[in-house]
Amino acid sequence: MLDDSDRRLLRHLLAEPGLPTAALAERAGLTTATCWRRLERLADSGVIQARQAVVNWRALGYEVEVSLRFTLDKTHPRAFDEFLAAAREVPEVIGVETFLGRVDVRLNVIARDLPHYQQIYRERILTLPHINDIEALMLIATIKDSAGLPL
Repeated sequence: MLDDSDRRLLRHLLAEPGLPTAALAERAGLTTATCWRRLERLADSGVIQARQAVVNWRALGYEVEVSLRFTLDKTHPRAFDEFLAAAREVPEVIGVETFLGRVDVRLNVIARDLPHYQQIYRERILTLPHINDIEALMLIATIKDSAGLPL
């Protein structure tokens, strides 16, 4: 599906997603027109889903990140749907993931500080529907955070 030029292009795109097409083409060893066509083809095929900005939440004053793992009360037939809909409405929830296994859902929550997190937890998290159990993991350090692939 991908040839060496596609892989090289994707490696450079992942390393610097904000590069203009001409600079990306130069780094990938392609002409600008070829680079543009390949980017379009990769987007049309779903390989590239978006070029996006990565926001440093700490730079905006959010010093706390907590990963909350939920086990839901699955005796209610719409437990997942209702929980997920409510979780999406919490502005401080920056990530929602579902799992198979002991943990059903993980929410990544940011807060300005611990008192702010406590307020979010009490007022917004504990009021989410169908919670059976919660486990909290506070982020101390991010060692590796890469969307890069072994291309």
